[in-house]
Amino acid sequence: MSEPEIKTDSRQMLARLREVMAEDSAGQARLDTITRLIAEEMHSQVCSVYLFRDEDTLELCATEGLNPSSVHQTRMKMGEGLVGLVARKGQRVNTPDAPSERGFRYMPETGEEIYSSFLGVPIQRLGEKLGVLVVQTKDAREFADEEVDALEVVAMVLAEMAELGAFIGEGAALSARHTQPVLLRGTTGQEGAAEGHVWLHEPRVVVTNPIAEDPHREFERLREAVEELRVGVDKMLAGARGGGKEQLDVLEAYRMFANSKGWMSRMEQDIGRGLSAEAAVEKEQSTARARMQQVTDAYLRERLHDLDDLSNRLLRILTGQGLETGAEMPADPVLIARNIGPAELLDYGRSLKAIVLEEGSVGSHAAIVARALAIPLVVHASRITTEALNGDHIMVDGDQGVVHLRPDDTVVTAFRDKIAMQAQAQERYASIRDKPAKSRDGIRVGLHMNAGLMADLPSLAGSGAEGVGLFRTELQFLVRNQMPRRSELCALYGRVLDAAQGKRVVFRTLDIGSDKVLPYMKPNDEPNPALGWRAIRVGLDKPGIMRMQLQALLRAANGRPLTVMFPFVAQFEEYRAARAEMDKAIAREKALGHALPESLEIGAMLETPSLAFAPDKFFEEVDFLSIGGNDLKQFFFAADRENERVRKRYDTLNISFLTFLEGIVKRCAASGTALSFCGEDAGRPLEAVCLAAIGLDTLSMRPASIGPVKSLIRRVDLHRVKALIDAAAARGVQSVRPDIVAYIRSLG
Repeated sequence: MSEPEIKTDSRQMLARLREVMAEDSAGQARLDTITRLIAEEMHSQVCSVYLFRDEDTLELCATEGLNPSSVHQTRMKMGEGLVGLVARKGQRVNTPDAPSERGFRYMPETGEEIYSSFLGVPIQRLGEKLGVLVVQTKDAREFADEEVDALEVVAMVLAEMAELGAFIGEGAALSARHTQPVLLRGTTGQEGAAEGHVWLHEPRVVVTNPIAEDPHREFERLREAVEELRVGVDKMLAGARGGGKEQLDVLEAYRMFANSKGWMSRMEQDIGRGLSAEAAVEKEQSTARARMQQVTDAYLRERLHDLDDLSNRLLRILTGQGLETGAEMPADPVLIARNIGPAELLDYGRSLKAIVLEEGSVGSHAAIVARALAIPLVVHASRITTEALNGDHIMVDGDQGVVHLRPDDTVVTAFRDKIAMQAQAQERYASIRDKPAKSRDGIRVGLHMNAGLMADLPSLAGSGAEGVGLFRTELQFLVRNQMPRRSELCALYGRVLDAAQGKRVVFRTLDIGSDKVLPYMKPNDEPNPALGWRAIRVGLDKPGIMRMQLQALLRAANGRPLTVMFPFVAQFEEYRAARAEMDKAIAREKALGHALPESLEIGAMLETPSLAFAPDKFFEEVDFLSIGGNDLKQFFFAADRENERVRKRYDTLNISFLTFLEGIVKRCAASGTALSFCGEDAGRPLEAVCLAAIGLDTLSMRPASIGPVKSLIRRVDLHRVKALIDAAAARGVQSVRPDIVAYIRSLG
């Protein structure tokens, strides 16, 4: 196989850059030398380097040709001017007449008015935007393709130099990477606060030799690594032949990319321009990640994600930096990852102090497991995987969705004070663990816990919960690569009932779909999965799965009381159809001579407004109802709970929502139907007392919330809370929250 042409111009420029990198000079002096060198090699009168001072501000850090006094003085926001445009889009801008371009911003302090042509390329590494590299000339000309390619190759090397700390020095805008404190804001996935040290789920590959000394050797290294990658993908594919179609489809896509001539050709061209093999792979990976941020189509994003994963595998082959780096997991690990599956997370178990994800969502599988394990979780923490290094000191505030990486002493002191206060509160809660949640005016509220794993059950006694108000059965399906067997489910459910020691356990049947897709089940490409084929709809369309699970539950009870609840019931007929499946399962077990439950309660989750208006006959037939607050709230307000722009606009203590819930309470009271409330709001003390005040006297929540909720209920007068809600409704205010907060404060 012939080798691509080696581009002499860019190679000469990179050779000179290598010499600059080897010099023992301060960061600013190094940057000044680089801009002068690039200007000479590009035959341009100007070369400037703009670096990000913060997430949204670019600063001119070095220049050859512009007014030297403007260095560290000229700044612009992301998207401002042509430089800001390059930064925002992560794409080149090449124009012979910059002042005529839309968005051009004239900066008089730089003296750039005499320059016409403009070529700007992003300085970025794996999707992380570091800055912009610009060359300008007086004559109006568009830079040729080979010049653009050469500048992009140089920008790639500058990104690696920045990563390795080459520009650290007095006056440079880029401070020491990975040494300074960083505050990251994300979204709460699971409440709680924790302090520990970083453990990277997939340690980053560090490219220490971005410039090739021997391009022919780099071509050979790349081809050998790609061949090893292809063999590995083929082995995975061969091993998955007996698995599900979805897994095969993913691996086929991997093989397609691994054998892509275009992918290989682009990397070889970059080696020809002077990059090392690993730098060429990373340059292509950075381009793919930049495209990924622009793509909205879910399928294309998934394919670009496949390419990103393949690039990581190829980089690890080239550098020898595997997932096992030799680093030892700290005693107090805080897991950092772009994303993580439920099975991988369960492998870590309760050893983790906290979890921080760059992607993920509040309803993801990882969030479900984190809640089950009571581990603080922050999702959507942008840049965490590029900022954090193994062993970094980190503090995670899951209550606020905030992460303090390498915190300074002031933050450490304040954070530890918060943790100490929480510990004192837990001691206070432990003292009332065996006391009832009874308000000052004598109303008793039943507090139950949510669970989904055997590991949750010890909390039943420790938290003071009166029972398990919701046992999520889908986790056993989500963490496997194939459908669990009936015997396995039967054994698990039996152990759950054993651990409950006679306390009531409400088993919710399989709730999949929406954000919970089984790895061995072909996902549906639905435009709005939260309103799509999920939960009871899947169970009724796939009755074999439902029957298998119902049989496992009946056998697990082995003569003991059993309580089963169907999720996401939207209309009476769905409940009747599901109840009929249970009747069939009971008849079959009886015919087989198996022991039947001593007593059997069959209920439904009320998660859609439609079920609140079901016929009276439904409320008479169902044994009990549990309001699924998370889904019901998002459908009531038409606000996606995964969408940060809208979900926080709507308050649980909104008068209209409380009035709606009170209507459900009254219907259940009229029919004698037992009613509970299950969801995040049940575990928030302020919301919990309001729910109890309108008649929801059974609440189910995560175990850690039972203490705080019980403590507040025991201090309030629920008749007084109800009076405040009624008065707020009469005044026509939107939310009763301010009045309730004022009342709680009045209690001291």
